[in-house]
Parts: sequence; structure tokens; C-alpha cells
Amino acid sequence: YQEDFEKPFLEVSANFYSVESQEFIECCDCGEYLKKAERRLNEEMERVSHYLDAKSEGKITNVVETEMIANHMHRLVYMENSGLVNMLMDDKYDDLSRMYNLFRRVPSGLSTIRDVMTSHLRETGKQLVTDPERIKDPVEFVQRLLDEKDKYDKIINLAFSNDKAFQNALNSSFEYFINLNARSPEFISLFVDDKLRKGLKGVSEEDIEVVLDKVMMLFRYLQEKDVFEKYYKQHLAKRLLSGKTISDDAERSLIVKLKTECGYQFTSKLEGMFTDMKTSQDTMQGFYACQSVDTSDGPTLAVQVLTTGSWPTQPSATCNLPAEIMGVCEKFRTYYLGTHTGRRLSWQTNMGTADLKATFGKGQKHELNVSTYQMCVLMLFNSADRLTYREIEQSTEIPASDLKRCLQSLACVKGKNVLLKVPMSKDIGEDDAFLFNEKFTCKLYKIKIGTVVAQKETEPEKQETRQRVEEDRKPQIEAAIVRIMKSRRVLDHNNIVAE
Repeated sequence: YQEDFEKPFLEVSANFYSVESQEFIECCDCGEYLKKAERRLNEEMERVSHYLDAKSEGKITNVVETEMIANHMHRLVYMENSGLVNMLMDDKYDDLSRMYNLFRRVPSGLSTIRDVMTSHLRETGKQLVTDPERIKDPVEFVQRLLDEKDKYDKIINLAFSNDKAFQNALNSSFEYFINLNARSPEFISLFVDDKLRKGLKGVSEEDIEVVLDKVMMLFRYLQEKDVFEKYYKQHLAKRLLSGKTISDDAERSLIVKLKTECGYQFTSKLEGMFTDMKTSQDTMQGFYACQSVDTSDGPTLAVQVLTTGSWPTQPSATCNLPAEIMGVCEKFRTYYLGTHTGRRLSWQTNMGTADLKATFGKGQKHELNVSTYQMCVLMLFNSADRLTYREIEQSTEIPASDLKRCLQSLACVKGKNVLLKVPMSKDIGEDDAFLFNEKFTCKLYKIKIGTVVAQKETEPEKQETRQRVEEDRKPQIEAAIVRIMKSRRVLDHNNIVAE
């Protein structure tokens, strides 16, 4: 059987498939070719079961695999307009699955698919993170990354039967290109910020968890996790202090996830911020319980007492608060220091907000929600109708850059211009004068006047954040050097660097 039949049979078959595969590959695209190859394989197996010896099955399928797949592997994968890259781009799950199952049968078949997928993924990823258009909108930037990850997860799941090697290739590609953009940590934090402020309003808890898990997955790819933590802290502080977060549970859930990922040290400060918010509420209740008699007519105060180490506070020059407020502040200071010994309080006037009642021309009343700085400026107009920039600067002692931003938002924003500026222009000059705007009208009773914010960091701020990160890294590096030297005793400089 083997000598007289099987050997010639295999030779003839090999010739037949060699010729046929050549014809097919000239006239078909990759998907069609794979279907034909799959059909031929199945036909041969049928034949063996019908009228050949079972031992021949392995040999004849081997012939088909070699002639139809192994010999044309490269050409199939790189085929114009229908090869692997096109299948990946168009999500052709059936074709990809067929390719996976056929290539699995030949040596180095899968590694060929994997390499092409990896290089394609790195290429598209690189374009994604370095495209100047994309970088303009951090939320969109991160969303694109998540979409890309979802797409490939689905392909590996449906077509590549969740092959571990493919998952590893996907992870290493993501890690490679996310870190090409130094601002990825900042953008991921901004994405979370956007979602937790407004993006996830009215979304069920399960769905919020899904988004947070996706964020954590991107976080794992970051090499500079400490940079992420710096930004995250800044954004979280703003959310907590402005009361803007959509759900405390979601905030805490993410912190728990970060803790599991990076250990207690990483999140201890973030947790401290939450504790402070809670304690502050209790402190305020205690304060008002003591003061019950004489606070009815004056302004009410809500203080958040923030522990210095936990919050990303900028050392700020305290501005001059209006006399009405100063009184309440002093009362609070006395109360607080009376209940807690050995503490110092300093007011962070750059972080607060205030609600003011204002009466405009024709007796129109409005409630203005402003920042502490804006309140200090507006209160000056109770005793004067016209003030120059220099007078305002002297009276309030607000740092110049903040004061300009603050006046800009009070006088130059359409529909919220409670002050008039002379001469009228977009930017604030040293010689400008400001008037109270009698004619101000607005349909709403409550008006929120935002500060003109620098949303993304300016260059010096970026440098400062970088420096802080570098500072925090020094002890880590020193610890690593000590560990290495303890185990090695003697080492030359190059080897220490390498280790």
C-alpha cells in the first residue's frame, strides 16, 4: 500500500495542489483563497475516511497545508486590498478566524499573523497619539484609544480564540505607543475628570464601572504612573472643592482600583482628601451650633479645612477679604484653633467660591455665583462707581495674573458682564478703568460667572509639574542604588546605570 499506492498518490496530489494554488492565488482575493483552501482540506479528509487507510490522513493533509498555505503564506498576508491588514481594518471576523485556523496548521504561521498585526497596530497607534489634531481634545484622544482597544479585543476574542500570545502582542503594542506621547498621563486624567463631572450623569452604576475599568486598563500601560497621580490629584481636588463630582461612589471606586494596582502609598493622599471633606462638614456643623445667636444677618461661611500634605495646594498670597467676610473668618479661626491645638490655618483664597446678591438698575435682583477673588473685586463697587485697574490691585492685593483673568470674566464675557471696562477690549491693560454695569440684564435669577480658565496647563505649569515628579523620584532612585550596592558590594558606574 505504501510503496505502490500511497507514495505516488501523495506526489500526484502535491503537483495537483501546487498548480491549483498558483491559479487560485492569481485570480482570488485573500478571503476567497482561504475558503477554497479550507474546502480542499475538508475534501481530502473525507476521501481518507471513505476509501483510504486512516494512517494516510496526516500525510495527505500535510501535502495540502504545505502546497496551499505554507508556500503562499507571505503573499496571502500581504495581499493588496484584501490581506491581513485590510481584514483587521474592516473587522472581517470570519475571514480572520479562517486565516487563524489554517495558519495554525503550518510552522510559524501564527507568528507571521502576529507580527503583521503588531506592526500595523503600532503604526496606527503611533499616528493616533502623535497627530497634532487629536491632541487638541484630550477626551476625544483617550476615547480613540479605548475604541481601538475594544476593536482588537473583539477581534482576538472572536477570530483568534482568545490566544494568549495575541493578547500579549496587543498589550505590548499599546504600551509602546501610549508612552510615545508624554502627555498621555495628563490626558487620561482629564478624560476621567470629564466623565466624573458630567460625562456619566444618569448612567447606571454597572456602566460607570465599565468606563472606570477601561481607564484602569490604559493606566496600566502608562510608564509614568506618578505623573498621572500628580494630575489626578489636581483634578480631583478641583472636583471635590467645587462639589462638581457626579457620584462619590464612582470617585471612591476608582481610588480603590488604583490602590489595588499600585498599593497603599499611591492613594493615601487621595483618600486623605475625601476624609478632609467629610471632617469639614462636621466642623462646620459644630461651628454653627456654637454661634447660633449672632450669625443671622451676616454672611454664612462654609469652610473646607484641607490637610497641607494631602492636597495639591499652590502657595498663594492671601488677598484682602472684604470686612464683612473677615469678621466671620476670624470667628471661625478662633473656634477652630480652640478645638484643635497646635494647628495653623491659612486661607487659600485662590480656591474658594462665593454667592453674592446684587441689585442692578430698575431694582433687578440677581444672585451671582463667583470665585473668592471675583467677590473681593465686586464688593469694592459697593463704595465706588468707578475704579481703575491699579486701585483694584492695591485694594485687593490679588496676584496680577489672577486679577487679570478675574476681571476678564467679569467684564469681557457676553451675557455675564456685570462690570463695564473702559476702553472695551478683550484683554485687560494696566490703565483700564471699570464701572458697575447698571444696565446688566439676564433671564436667570442665578448666574454663574466662571473664571476664564487656562484649561490645559501652560508651559511653566507643565515644567513645574515635571519638576515635582522628578523631585519625588529621587528617593526612589536612591533606594534602588542602595539595594543594588548592598547585593553587589562593588560595581563600576556603567553597570549601576544598566541595573
